[in-house]
Amino acid sequence: MRKFTYITVLGSVGFLLIQAAKAAGLNPLQQPHQPVYSDTTIKKDTTVNNLPANDPKSGFKDLFRTAMGGDGASGARLNPMAVSFVENYISKNKKGFLKMKEWAQPYFDMMDQVLEQHGVPKEMKYLAVIESGLKFNAKSWAGACGPWAFMPAAAQQYGLSIRRGNDERLDYYKSTHAAAKLLTDLYAKYGDWLLVLAAYNGGPGNVDKAIRKGGGSKDFWTIQYHLPVESMNHVKKFIGTHYIFEGEGGITTVTKKEMKDLLLNNPAQLKEEEMNGSTAYTISGRFNSAVIMKHIEMDAATFHRYNPNFDNQIALNGKYELRLPNVKMNVFVAKRYQILDESMSLILKPAENANR
Repeated sequence: MRKFTYITVLGSVGFLLIQAAKAAGLNPLQQPHQPVYSDTTIKKDTTVNNLPANDPKSGFKDLFRTAMGGDGASGARLNPMAVSFVENYISKNKKGFLKMKEWAQPYFDMMDQVLEQHGVPKEMKYLAVIESGLKFNAKSWAGACGPWAFMPAAAQQYGLSIRRGNDERLDYYKSTHAAAKLLTDLYAKYGDWLLVLAAYNGGPGNVDKAIRKGGGSKDFWTIQYHLPVESMNHVKKFIGTHYIFEGEGGITTVTKKEMKDLLLNNPAQLKEEEMNGSTAYTISGRFNSAVIMKHIEMDAATFHRYNPNFDNQIALNGKYELRLPNVKMNVFVAKRYQILDESMSLILKPAENANR
């Protein structure tokens, strides 16, 4: 609990300021020469507001039909309390973000891999988009740096070295591992991705205060007006960004209750014959879905249909009721110790590299 006590203290100071400014650094994929650091401090939300406006007529109606009806692959619906904000946000930023999607794909691929290693939904990478515009040399006047906008104290607490000439907050790979650890800790505290987003921006102290003022409710839409305005809007910006990049919502754009309803009512639930032809097996330990899929030779879409939110749940709870087709389950049981060893090696690898 020491780390949360420390973060909470920062909630009123460092974390409240962490999003106070967005930086307009060079894109290293487009600018191979030495980056310029002399003009990296700018005003609030410049990264977002200066993106080219998109024609709201282009694909806009279809996107919001999916958002409101939840008729995408995930089945997630946009909460009515977010509609106005997200609609305006998408209309302003869609064109700029879709351009980003082209040059940022290598970064997104790396972030997907790192976040999944830590059991964090890969869609949380869009937090870095609204934090910094995905610029490695983003810097706020408050001292937050890098693609994940780490303040110095939080960066050091989560394993990032800050030395003259070597600020690991600017390292995409290392800072993503640090962000994944912070996100995991925040999710362990709140069990709700929308509250995690609010705490990442404003600090756990402000989220805890909003929960108290909201009568103990942990529903973001109930307590949102008790949060700092910036933190409240930060969550909605993430939701809008998710819709732009994914074309729909997902488990990181809904509350804990909405997620439970989503998983229970997901149209992609297993059919009766699939249930009858599969076996459930409770596993414990830090198994990794990618390692399991490799050994049992199962594609990701099918695996996650049988085992929704696998990496996140086993990372937080240490156990999971794994369900697989009978033949695949036989392979898993036969190789489970090898799979666990390989999964643990994958998780520990970043720490080993950092200590060298």
